[in-house]
Amino acid sequence: MRRRLLGRLALGLSLVAGPLTASPTLSPAGTAEAAPVAVQDERGGRYLVGRGIADVTGPVADVQLMGYADTSQLGAGLQQRQWSRAFVVVDRRTGERVVHVTADLGLMFQSIRDGVLERLRAAHVGLYGERNVMLTVTHTHAGVGGQSHHALYDLPYGHQPQALGAAVDGIVASVERAHDDLAPSTLGLATTTLVDASANRSREAFRLNPRSDRRHFPGGIDPRSTTLTVRRGGALVGALNWFAVHATSLTTQNRLVSGDNKGYAAYAWERLGRGVDRRDIDPDLVTAFAQTNAGDMSPNLRLRPGTGPTTDEFRNAAVIGRRQQEAARSSSLGRTEPVTGGVDSRLVYVDLSDVRVSGRFTPDGEPGRTCPAALGAAFAAGSQEDGGGAPPGFTEGDGEGEFAVNPVVGLISDALYTASPELRACQAPKDVLAPVGPLDVVQQRLPVQLVRIGPLYLVGVPVEPTIVSGLRLRQAVARVVDAPLRHVLTQGYANAFAHYLTTPEEYDAQQYEGASTMFGRLELPALTQVADRLARSMRDGTRLPLGQKERDRSDEVVPPLTGQNLLDTAPPGTDLGDVVTQPRSSYTAGSTASAVFVGAHHNNDLRAGGTYLLVERRTGGRWVRVATDDDWTTRFGWSHTGPTSSEVTVGWDVAPSARPGRYRLRYLGDAKGPDGSLTPVRGTSRTFAVR
Repeated sequence: MRRRLLGRLALGLSLVAGPLTASPTLSPAGTAEAAPVAVQDERGGRYLVGRGIADVTGPVADVQLMGYADTSQLGAGLQQRQWSRAFVVVDRRTGERVVHVTADLGLMFQSIRDGVLERLRAAHVGLYGERNVMLTVTHTHAGVGGQSHHALYDLPYGHQPQALGAAVDGIVASVERAHDDLAPSTLGLATTTLVDASANRSREAFRLNPRSDRRHFPGGIDPRSTTLTVRRGGALVGALNWFAVHATSLTTQNRLVSGDNKGYAAYAWERLGRGVDRRDIDPDLVTAFAQTNAGDMSPNLRLRPGTGPTTDEFRNAAVIGRRQQEAARSSSLGRTEPVTGGVDSRLVYVDLSDVRVSGRFTPDGEPGRTCPAALGAAFAAGSQEDGGGAPPGFTEGDGEGEFAVNPVVGLISDALYTASPELRACQAPKDVLAPVGPLDVVQQRLPVQLVRIGPLYLVGVPVEPTIVSGLRLRQAVARVVDAPLRHVLTQGYANAFAHYLTTPEEYDAQQYEGASTMFGRLELPALTQVADRLARSMRDGTRLPLGQKERDRSDEVVPPLTGQNLLDTAPPGTDLGDVVTQPRSSYTAGSTASAVFVGAHHNNDLRAGGTYLLVERRTGGRWVRVATDDDWTTRFGWSHTGPTSSEVTVGWDVAPSARPGRYRLRYLGDAKGPDGSLTPVRGTSRTFAVR
């Protein structure tokens, strides 16, 4: 995640897992969860699998988008709805189960995880808890912000309870639907390589790694595309893909909420499943595109924001997404490796600010320790390949101290070093810009997880690992459980968030990723040590204590400064829903039909699972739905026209496949009255022809 820090630093400174089936699991409160009960079902094979999908789209008006930390990037509408896709896998022999969620969100926070687990535990006593639920995100940078209970991530506009609620509600709904969908299923593993959907944005740091590591990544990228397939009666009904690439095809200039390239990948495959009459694809297909070690993997193939492979950011998101979708689909529809074996999970909370690391895991063989969280000078510059520019005087460093040219950095660093020479020594060679751990504005007690589905092992870490960092975590687990390396994946962006993870060699370069590795040079060895511990526990069938979680911070959040609406009114002489600008009389393929309406504030009703717009075609004397606000061809824009008045723009890109005929655009909103009640707003454009 790219962050430009200086504008937020002053405010930031002022804010000064699991047992075996036969044993209970300790919950965060210390109570015991019931052991899973073996499922007796004589049909089919070893697994029950359930799939679920639900809307997690948050407030899309006046709320800062999460990822680039650009204070001018406030939401102004919707390009594509965001979804949570859940898979539940149950081992029918033992009753063990795991949940994997991929949500089209910018980041996963402890606040989201705690909210989800609280509701799942209440609804399904003993089935779902800390140990066996893995929550991950696609890391779209066009997602809604304000969802954390840790102050740094809600800067500068405050916490957004509506955004957090949308994420929790949608994830819970997706898991509930997956739970209700459980049925005998066959699992398979499909692998392929994808070489034209990512580029290494930190090659200088990557080259510092030993040749033995670099040889795994010709071209400096991780081309592995791994797909877990779900089949029933021979039909493909679900797919969960892992591929390492940032969801940063859309730039800081974009103000529309979107799933970016991974959202498009899932959209394209699911629409394909629903749009063709084939027995090998289920019409209710659910596909998820998860992250792995994407820390230094950019979708911008020309290594500039919005450039790769074209100069159109939305087209880029579609192209990179389609390449991921086509690679996953083609491999999964071919011969797949049968999945057999048990289901298991482990999770522990670790205080990464103070881990004693054994010499078995350190580069020099000497014991060491991690540091309280701190962000370095290059963090403020951001990733120039994926972001939108840096404050004056900030560029990504090469390890030679070029940030000293910025006097602000020098003053801050000198002051911090004087106050805490221990922090300076521990974080070296990082030039510390923000001691976010001592300031208590980030999470330092973090979950680390290991999930097994047959031969597949997922190392769940709450960070953005570079490809070599991910490799070392995979190697550690593979050695312990005696698995082929291809069967172990690093699942980044899992369960919480703690910025980046680099190798000690990459850390020394102090590029953006190294400066954002918060717990010092030995953070990767520390996490590798934890992964080794989890793997040994899983291999040996032993228990692990959950560890100490961070305190509940829900009462400490900063109230929202944007995104709130008290009243909706229409400008004089108009009514809500009136058409301000009508579409043209006709359009052809490749053009965009649009209409502007007198509207209401988006955030009055998130319309979860619904739509703010409709594109309709006249067919047989009635109007038939053609597209909604979840379609890649539509845009829904919003803007203030006065203190309590708004305009909304409905746009539709006319595709070559659009059938000739008469069409219209519709707006569906909800207006807030003086007493807070909501009244439906409906607007309909005049008809137009598609020729």
